[in-house]
Amino acid sequence: MQRPRPVSSFPLAPAVKVKLARAGFQFAADLLELKPVQLSKEAGLSQQEAVEVLQAVRSKGGGGGGGGGVEAAAARGGGAEGGGPLTALELLQQEEELRSIVTFSSALDEALGGGFPVGKTTEICGAPGVGKTQLCLQLAVDVQIPECFGGGGGQAVFVDTEGSFMVQRAADLAAAAVQHCSLLAEDAEQRAAMTTFTVENVLSNLFLVRCHDYVELLAEVYLLPDFLSQHPKVRLLVIDSIAFPFRQHFDELSQRTRLLNGLAQQLITMATNHKVAVVMTNQMTTKVWSGQSQLVPALGESWGHAATQRLILHWSGGLRLASIFKSPGNMDRTVPYQITGDGFRDADQSEHCLRDAGHLQASSTASRSQSGSQSKRPRTEEDQSTHPQRNTST
Repeated sequence: MQRPRPVSSFPLAPAVKVKLARAGFQFAADLLELKPVQLSKEAGLSQQEAVEVLQAVRSKGGGGGGGGGVEAAAARGGGAEGGGPLTALELLQQEEELRSIVTFSSALDEALGGGFPVGKTTEICGAPGVGKTQLCLQLAVDVQIPECFGGGGGQAVFVDTEGSFMVQRAADLAAAAVQHCSLLAEDAEQRAAMTTFTVENVLSNLFLVRCHDYVELLAEVYLLPDFLSQHPKVRLLVIDSIAFPFRQHFDELSQRTRLLNGLAQQLITMATNHKVAVVMTNQMTTKVWSGQSQLVPALGESWGHAATQRLILHWSGGLRLASIFKSPGNMDRTVPYQITGDGFRDADQSEHCLRDAGHLQASSTASRSQSGSQSKRPRTEEDQSTHPQRNTST
């Protein structure tokens, strides 16, 4: 039996440890069932301090209390039912059962080995206006494609930290996906699936959370495992963006690094235990050395190791490019793409086809009219001649 881990053993500020001890919190197991607001009131901590304490307990493992941290997950066999370590063969079989989430860009899906992997964390980096949010919205729709069409038939959670989520744009992408699948429907099973795969149901299965600062984001991530347990069909978690709340209000970078490391561990554990694809967007910043400057992902080099794979969206003249910068299972590769009225698509297609590296059926192409007002949709490739500026929402 695992011994209880004392609160004093966690890397917390001395003043915080004293307050916890005075309030009667001796072991990590005493904190596992508490919410940040409860701990703040009972121990006399600020909300930020309460979030840090609970995050440390979860990321380091509760010890004897069945906590949700890395050590506790290892004790349960990395998320396997019944406890005990997994063999590599068992892990491979589990991953093969999970469908990747397609992007509607067959070139990018092929480069990623079928799409965005479920059970892994992916970071999407890029400058403003290049299409990060558009890709996230596309994934939030695509994860709901019925299984008989080669999709996952799941749900999505979208955590918006920048206020860039556009519900009308999500509805437009959903309408395009529904129309496309309706063209593919051939047998009775697929026709029956189309009765429930509607724009209304897509929006009903997309859960939106708005976080205004890093404290709210950390608190929400702390509560998400309970939400995922109550909604087992969720297969995608989007955080757009991870950088925005952490690029301000920090006098000490060491504190930011500590919070980000704990957040990364929680997201990895969440992706593994709840079988969800975790997708985070990140901003770009300018790095200067030896008199030269270069755009690099924000949040520093240590954060670069947080996600399983990193995708960088960038411009080359008027062409949008997606580059696989880090991926343990795929080679580095760059593919072109475009943002259209229907969503994220291959760069060389005006009439689009949906394909998941052989898992989705070949599409019958059909032109679709773009819906929504000019202010409700992103700039498309057709707009570039009249709207050359790239200052659109990501």
